[in-house]
Amino acid sequence: AFAVSVVPEGAEDETELPVLQKSQKSGTISKISRELKEIVFIIQSQSNSFHSKRAEDLKRDILKQAADLGKELPTVLLIHQMDGHEGAWTILPLMRDFSVTYGRNSSWIFFCEEDTRIQVVKLLETLGRFDGSKEWFLGKALYDEESTIIHHYAFAENPTAFTFPDFAAGWALSIPLVNKLAKKLKSEPLKSDFTIDLKHEIALYIWQKGEGPHLTPVPEFCTDDVNSYKVDHCATTFSNFLPLCGEPVKKEDVFVAVKTCRKFHGDRIPVVKQTWEREAALIEYYSDYADISIPTIDLGVPNTDRGHCGKTFAILERFLNHSSPRTPWLVIVDDDTLISIFRLRRLLSCYDPNEPVFLGERYGYGLGTGGYSYITGGGGMVFSRIAVQKLLASKCRCYSMDAPDDMVLGMCFSGLGIPITHSPLFHQARPMDYPKGYLSHQIPVSFHKHWNIDPVKVYFTWLAPNTEESLNGKKAGYNREDL
Repeated sequence: AFAVSVVPEGAEDETELPVLQKSQKSGTISKISRELKEIVFIIQSQSNSFHSKRAEDLKRDILKQAADLGKELPTVLLIHQMDGHEGAWTILPLMRDFSVTYGRNSSWIFFCEEDTRIQVVKLLETLGRFDGSKEWFLGKALYDEESTIIHHYAFAENPTAFTFPDFAAGWALSIPLVNKLAKKLKSEPLKSDFTIDLKHEIALYIWQKGEGPHLTPVPEFCTDDVNSYKVDHCATTFSNFLPLCGEPVKKEDVFVAVKTCRKFHGDRIPVVKQTWEREAALIEYYSDYADISIPTIDLGVPNTDRGHCGKTFAILERFLNHSSPRTPWLVIVDDDTLISIFRLRRLLSCYDPNEPVFLGERYGYGLGTGGYSYITGGGGMVFSRIAVQKLLASKCRCYSMDAPDDMVLGMCFSGLGIPITHSPLFHQARPMDYPKGYLSHQIPVSFHKHWNIDPVKVYFTWLAPNTEESLNGKKAGYNREDL
């Protein structure tokens, strides 16, 4: 266990010291440098150049803070560099490696995202409150206020009873718990076919139906902005809401393809036109019926009740062969996707259109046994032109016209060695399907589904470039708490 005592910034007398023995103040720096060695930092990084650079910057920052404190540096690993298999980002498959490599000489594995900012001294101070020889699962607690489809309606009787970590704030596992998980995974391989919400699924696996530890909430793990007045006590903060890397990409550089069908022309398309259509300079509606009032384009692909692989690949072919070759970005959305093209243009300023980019909300299929990752379609799928070119040149195609398009695309890109790129700002479900604490540090790009909501109201509350934007001549300042 850690036993570190440091006077926090701004503390002027003994009463403001953390809850540690005040007699331990002498020799603090040497203890910190020694005990830093006992933390393994894991950055939940991605191989896309924008994301890998941010992760490398965070690694340098952690090591610089460590170097300023003493000679012994901690281990800092980037998860996309750790393992050749597709499922490294789901973390649990790596537990056996963590156990073998760090199980004897370390005390904690600390996970964070590329935008998590860490005060190393305060992190040590915080972990020092916990006995590292016991099983601990530490983080900032999130919970569902109502049961939700993205968690398979788990804990329907009392959704608030189960908590799971907000990855943005960082989270930690003690080595005894890592060793226990590694042993369990050796005898009981992961069974779930799908990875949908990793933070919830990891918490469920650790909990083991009540036999394992619950998440222990740690108030020093924070998601307030690093510049906020609230963060004096925080060991971690969260630095970025919606990234901007120079000027937003031009409207004319984003081609938007809306998948629809005749039966939804009357109710879903009017919502698009009332909300985000005005943000798109280049937009086409693809259907099984040509309706000049919208207008829709009949791709000659019949509508299917299940997947829409045939339609999506027809859209990709059309983008490559019929749109301007100077248009670098394609976005494919469903007719019940609510999206902010305004924010997407800002986000895309951070990505190199000369790289094969496939961007959106990441899910996984069969990752415990190989499998692949994919971008879930309802939240929106974003492609660079070169990604579309490489895909169509590969001859990888639908195994049936009604195959799930997003999963086939994931399988194809995986086979090409092109990683998909995850952004938590895209959402496959509605705002109320996510914890309020999770959405509080986001400026979201998309939501999906019109079930039991007023989609126009949701758009103007969550996604409009300015939530005071005019709606039919009236101010539309909605309260997110109502949604």
